Amino acid sequence: MAAEIVNPRSDGNSGADAGSAPDGAFDPAFALHRGGKMAIQATVPVRNKDDLSLAYTPGVAKVCSAIAEQPELVHDYTWKSQVVAVVTDGTAVLGLGDIGPEASLPVMEGKAILFKQFGGVDAVPIALGTTDTDEIIETVVRMAPSFGGVNLEDISAPRCFEIERRLQERLDIPVFHDDQHGTAVVTLAALRNAAKLTDRSLGQLRAVISGAGAAGVAIAKILIEAGIGDVAVCDRKGVVSTDRGDLTDVKREVAGFTNKGRLTGSLEDALDGADVFIGVSGGTVPEEAVAKMAKDSLIFAMANPTPEIHPDVAHKYAAVVATGRSDFPNQINNVLAFPGIFAGAMQVRASQITEGMKLAAAEALAAVVADELSADRVIPSPFDERVAPAVTAAVAAAARAEGVARR
Repeated sequence: MAAEIVNPRSDGNSGADAGSAPDGAFDPAFALHRGGKMAIQATVPVRNKDDLSLAYTPGVAKVCSAIAEQPELVHDYTWKSQVVAVVTDGTAVLGLGDIGPEASLPVMEGKAILFKQFGGVDAVPIALGTTDTDEIIETVVRMAPSFGGVNLEDISAPRCFEIERRLQERLDIPVFHDDQHGTAVVTLAALRNAAKLTDRSLGQLRAVISGAGAAGVAIAKILIEAGIGDVAVCDRKGVVSTDRGDLTDVKREVAGFTNKGRLTGSLEDALDGADVFIGVSGGTVPEEAVAKMAKDSLIFAMANPTPEIHPDVAHKYAAVVATGRSDFPNQINNVLAFPGIFAGAMQVRASQITEGMKLAAAEALAAVVADELSADRVIPSPFDERVAPAVTAAVAAAARAEGVARR
């Protein structure tokens, strides 16, 4: 069924040309995106001069004066505490790479409507015309008074790590790079359930992560926090280990808290006897390497659209298989995490999103289907209506427990 277009282009072009791709052929994706996917909608009526005098001048002056005297009232009398800035520079967009800010806007609009659809959170897409780290940070800091949270999106590594860290230091609202932490939260939730399904604990598992970018680093960190037995991260040159002299600062940090088994060599070497494969890098893993993994292995090949290990191959050897695709079971989809995480953080006006809040989100997400586990169901569907309330409540409770909630 085609998606319903509720905000058609205002020029009245609703005929065949409305859905035409640049080459003139009809394409439902272009039809859906024509005119954009979102709009601003008023929450109060402006029907007459009395409404106007309350919504705008002179009535608005009273509210402005009150906020000037008590700045915390901004949360009660504006949309600040309910709106997130979705910020990108267009350098790492989906599987498309560095396509620039304008070309990133359809994705940022999509992210904004997912915030609303799955978490009840308003969001504004903001594509910046700079890739300079300092300029991005300064721009976001200057915009921050208008927003209750910042979702960094599709910013390439390693700049994304520094941008997030410095913004967290300077702002008193949640700053969250979804490519890192959203992926990590959903991966941990699915892995918890996959381990449970195969009668193991996280502490009994040895994992290998293919990819040392934003997602790979964040997944390694959250798995360590959650108590996994061991995890090794691999980049194009093999295992990220302390004996390598070619590591960036980020990879050197990763080498310091991973790979207790002191593995060296290639990804294929690391997979020998491994319990878990997590792919966030693209590329292809040879079947021979997959065959050498441990019995009842867990394979999360999440590159999209082409998984590192095709599910048909993975199922020959693995007890549980997950991908990033919607046309296979167990989709590792960030939309399971970020709407509820922000909704929970903003519900209690949290000043930041902590590791404890992320762990709580993963536990809550896993619990949604804990009594319904099967090899094809270790993670809920994004359309499971239990997901957002469970994650929201868990994150809000964790924020209070960790002392970062302000109400």
